[in-house]
Amino acid sequence: MTATTQAAPTLGVIGGSGFYQLLEEAEEITVDTPYGAPSDTVAVGAVAGRRVAFLPRHGRTHAHPPHRINYRANLWALRSLGVRQVLAPCAVGSLSRDHGPGAVVVPDQLVDRTSGRTQTFFDERALHVPFADPYCPAGRDAVLEGAVAMGTDAHDGGTMVVVEGPRFSTRAESRWFASNGWSLVNMTGHPEAVLARELALCYTAIALVTDFDAGLDAGESVQQEEVFAVFARNSARMREIVLETVRRLPEQRRCPCPGALAGMDLPFALP
Repeated sequence: MTATTQAAPTLGVIGGSGFYQLLEEAEEITVDTPYGAPSDTVAVGAVAGRRVAFLPRHGRTHAHPPHRINYRANLWALRSLGVRQVLAPCAVGSLSRDHGPGAVVVPDQLVDRTSGRTQTFFDERALHVPFADPYCPAGRDAVLEGAVAMGTDAHDGGTMVVVEGPRFSTRAESRWFASNGWSLVNMTGHPEAVLARELALCYTAIALVTDFDAGLDAGESVQQEEVFAVFARNSARMREIVLETVRRLPEQRRCPCPGALAGMDLPFALP
């Protein structure tokens, strides 16, 4: 890790597809972890008097596809810098007509349909982290309040199903997801959320709908160019919501997240 003379950041933002920059003035920090290198250098700067760390999930040039992201290194790097609260903007497809392109959704549940990804730090002992509610309740409240303050009617709640990718869903898969009552589909929300929990971090997803998934329109399918275009048109609004959420997040964590590892004999020392 490179030396820094500034105070440690306590809040981190992991930017998704199309969200590669957050801070106007930032110090770039290279972080080494026991799990290899994170997706990029970490930019650290100030927002509303708080030190914030920003890490682009796919790297600044979108070099890392969802199934090849080093999620463990990303979360470990942020925690090692001092981060305890994480905001996670992401692009999602909609499985419901209720959420069209451009909609902002703050999910409250997650379903894992990935395969082959390393999804735990606990490789040496049988430790089982509670994960019934994947997202921080205080973080979700702050996002919803921040969105309203920025003039966006964010949708409160919804289940995000995370698929392996990098391909998009077939129509049959999309219809099956929707029939289960799931409302969003994404490629990066897992294992990111559970790894954050295993480090006792607060983690909150902020989903921007970029498309209707394949099962909703018989003659249409999801195209990468359209997804990126919708995110590009909404990136400034998403940035405003994230910055406003930073201003509203409580610095003292009174949510359940800090106690996620209570009573566990960890196989490593937390950074």
